[in-house]
Amino acid sequence: MQALSLNKGENAALDSRSVAFHVTERGPALDVSGLLLGPNGKVRTDADLVFYHHLAQDGVRLSGHTLTVDLPRIPADVETVAVVASIDPLVRDAVFTTAPVLTVTQDGGTGLTFTPPRFDARETVVVLAEAYRRADGWKVRAVGQGYASGLAGLAADYGVDVEPAPTTGSAQLPDHASALLAPKRQADEALARTGAAGKRASVYLILDHDWAMQELYESFAVQTFSERVLALSLSLDDDGTVPVIFSTGNEPLLEEIRLDNYQGRIGQLHTGLHWGWGNVAAAMRLAVDHYGESGAAARAFVIVQVGDEPWDKPQFRALLQNSADLGVFWLFVGFGRGKLAYYKNLNTSSSAGFTNVAFYEVGKNPGAIPEEEFYAGLVDAFGTWMNR
Repeated sequence: MQALSLNKGENAALDSRSVAFHVTERGPALDVSGLLLGPNGKVRTDADLVFYHHLAQDGVRLSGHTLTVDLPRIPADVETVAVVASIDPLVRDAVFTTAPVLTVTQDGGTGLTFTPPRFDARETVVVLAEAYRRADGWKVRAVGQGYASGLAGLAADYGVDVEPAPTTGSAQLPDHASALLAPKRQADEALARTGAAGKRASVYLILDHDWAMQELYESFAVQTFSERVLALSLSLDDDGTVPVIFSTGNEPLLEEIRLDNYQGRIGQLHTGLHWGWGNVAAAMRLAVDHYGESGAAARAFVIVQVGDEPWDKPQFRALLQNSADLGVFWLFVGFGRGKLAYYKNLNTSSSAGFTNVAFYEVGKNPGAIPEEEFYAGLVDAFGTWMNR
């Protein structure tokens, strides 16, 4: 059935069950959020703002660009749930001109759509719609109210005390790094689900340069993986730079991938290296030394891509044991064609005791894993460790 189109100010009845509000961007990258409002049109507490750092509250939950409102679960002291779209703060100098499209759906019911009129006052935030109580039921109203004063103006109107969103050291992503916005947002949401939103960590990346990895470098699988790690670092680190260590024999190579050089960077670096037997323990020691010398106050999240088991297992385990008190979390990400059972079983024995170690297998092509699933696997155990 074709969706019914609403004009600004119009309303329609809702069944008293779950309703989904999906926002489709038609311009700059945006964020979606929801506000639970009392009879006075204000939030009850700051927790009534549902956004990418706080994904659920009292029957309202956010997943990507979809805000789902379970109407029977909305508390009696909440009269209205507002649906908000805002320009991603990392997009430089962006404003709304062409408005995003809102689609409202309920299972088995007629769909609704709303496209606000074009904006011309440099709006960066828009209240798209409101679900509100009417008598014993619920209705939805097409609002389309823009704010040129940004989230600060919206917060003032609705009584929210919000802190500025965390950003990279340059405060905004440069235009050539805009492709990292979508994966960064998925990383934000994955961290929020673990309770680690807003926490800081120095992100490191170790890459296996064993000869058996050659095909995965040449197919750009390693490049794609590295870009996803760089996007994660934007949620955890403060400088838009990830130290990259190539595990290639007893003399690993330390380089870095940054916002201004990440495109094709892995290919440029690895072509100057010899293929050989990767020495993951040597690369890990280099990461620990670099972290210690950096003087970073935050803990370290070291993502170690592994394609085969370590050849010197006693040395490897000793390094894990000796780094347990250094504030370092090791995530071994398995993709390649070698044996990975050793990493899978690191924490299976009762005597292992590696509380700062986890394993995540991504197959032979991590780029084929949807970003939401990829980042959930990447940060799940890390987020638990950060909350200890």
